Amino acid sequence: MEPTLNASSRPRLHVNDTGGTGRPVVLIHGWPLSSAAWEKQVPALTEKGYRVISYDRRGFGASDKPEGGYDYDTMTDDLAALLEEKDLRDVTLVGFSMGGGEVARYVGAHGEERLHSIVFASAVPPYLMQTADNPSGPLTEDAAKEMEDGLKAGRAAFFDDFTKNFFSAGDELKVSEEDRQKAIRLCEQSDQTAALACMEAFGTTDFREDLEKITVPTLVLHGDADGIVPVEGSGLRTHKAVAHSRLALIQDAPHGCNVSHPQAFNDALIEFLEQG
Repeated sequence: MEPTLNASSRPRLHVNDTGGTGRPVVLIHGWPLSSAAWEKQVPALTEKGYRVISYDRRGFGASDKPEGGYDYDTMTDDLAALLEEKDLRDVTLVGFSMGGGEVARYVGAHGEERLHSIVFASAVPPYLMQTADNPSGPLTEDAAKEMEDGLKAGRAAFFDDFTKNFFSAGDELKVSEEDRQKAIRLCEQSDQTAALACMEAFGTTDFREDLEKITVPTLVLHGDADGIVPVEGSGLRTHKAVAHSRLALIQDAPHGCNVSHPQAFNDALIEFLEQG
């Protein structure tokens, strides 16, 4: 594991870089986890010759936990600074859940010069919050408030319940208890200020204009039984918004499909990387 110091005005991000000369694949984790959530993907990608870079978002995992900067513009600037610091080019960005927001905003704010392709995995775009001009948004204000209140009331109980929903299709838990407990430990590493602010960010940020700017090869990868970020209100709408995108649905898979269905997830991702 390689700790990386970005520009002095930015927090220190904890970065993992497998090195090598292969095409770089940058993995951006979901909320409220860390780069360790990619443990079932990194070996498979490395075995195929890719240089795999993952990092802990500010406020999460082993990265610095500043008081602010948890809006998507700032967090995407962190990603841009990482790509520039390592001079990464011909990159595939893979954004899981909340991380899909950074992928979309990166294109919208920084363009595609450094990019080869992008992947939205169980991702929040185009716009989660249900509003008058976004009636298909899967997140209601009441549900968002309930989630916020739950986290404020008690982290342990919230993360226990959240990870059950995260890894369940319907009422069936699709991972081992060991994997669920591992995810809870990652959740517990999050800073409370960061967790609450990012909850608001991924719930209320509109990525529809960002998606319109995407021209590079794009994969939308989603579990068809996702109860956290339902595919009907997110993945399928992103697939429609990015007309040239490819869609890969994992049958009977929950939100955390990279852990519950790693073989299917990795196969779809690697097939896209090899063809894209």
